This record gives sequence, C-alpha cells and structure tokens, in this order.
Amino acid sequence: MSDQADLAVDFYLKVRAALTGKVSKDAKRREKNARQQSKPFDQGRNPKTIGSTLENLINTFGWQGKVAEGDIFANWKIIVGDRVAEHSFPENFENGVLTIRCKSTAWATQLRLMTGEIMAKIAERTPDLVVSELRIIGPQAPSFKRGKRSVPGRGARDTFG
Repeated sequence: MSDQADLAVDFYLKVRAALTGKVSKDAKRREKNARQQSKPFDQGRNPKTIGSTLENLINTFGWQGKVAEGDIFANWKIIVGDRVAEHSFPENFENGVLTIRCKSTAWATQLRLMTGEIMAKIAERTPDLVVSELRIIGPQAPSFKRGKRSVPGRGARDTFG
C-alpha cells in the first residue's frame, strides 16, 4: 500500500512539475533520496575501529616513515634507557640523519661510543624508518655576538697585531 502511495505522489509531483515548470523542495529532496544508494544497516555501514581507520589512512598517504619518526621521539626513554634519556633527546630527523642533543659533552662522547647499540635498537623498534647516521651534539654554548657583552668588530683578537 505504501509503495502505491509513493508511486501516486511521485506521479502527481512529476505531472505538476511538467505542467507548471516548478519543482517543489519536497520533490527535490525525494529525488535526491531516491538517487542515494546507501541505506541504514546496509553492507559496509558497520562502525570501524579507530585503529583500523588510522592504519588505512597511514598506508594510503604513505606516512609510515613519519609515524616511525614520531615513535622514536615519543619513546626515546624506552629505546635508550632511563639514564641516557635523562641526559639526551632526539632533536631532528632529516634525510636519514637523526640528530641527538646531549646535556653535556661527556654524555655526547658516551653516546658516540654507543652509536652501534642505539642504531640497532632503533632499527629493531622501527623497521619502516631508515636511519643512516646518528649526529650526536653537545650542549649549545652561549653566543656573545648579541646582548650586553657584545662588542662590534673582531673582538679581543685584534689587539695582537
């Protein structure tokens, strides 16, 4: 009965649109709904987990390397251990070179000795990321080129000659 009523309403609206040249908003909405193929509870309409959706998104856009890079930055403490992580942190990753900043030159020297171990742990944890080199740097020294103690010119070296 409802199919016949819908058919009758559709017929009436089409005849009216043909005679008057006007299409009601309701008719436009019905036509739009009739064209849609998706209906509630159809196949493929089930909710998806966030994990599978993110994994599909990462694979679609090729973000595996960026996710692995973020994993190194976020889990540095797990990769190198608590004591080393207290005195160092990854600062930058560019063109396969991971830059690690240390809080002292002694720790920078220690990490240079541990380069092989760190590279192995990174390769084990993130096989999608290719780290070709570790660049280990010490603390950033203060610059006296600007500020209260800056002097224009060459500085103290210009008095010896």
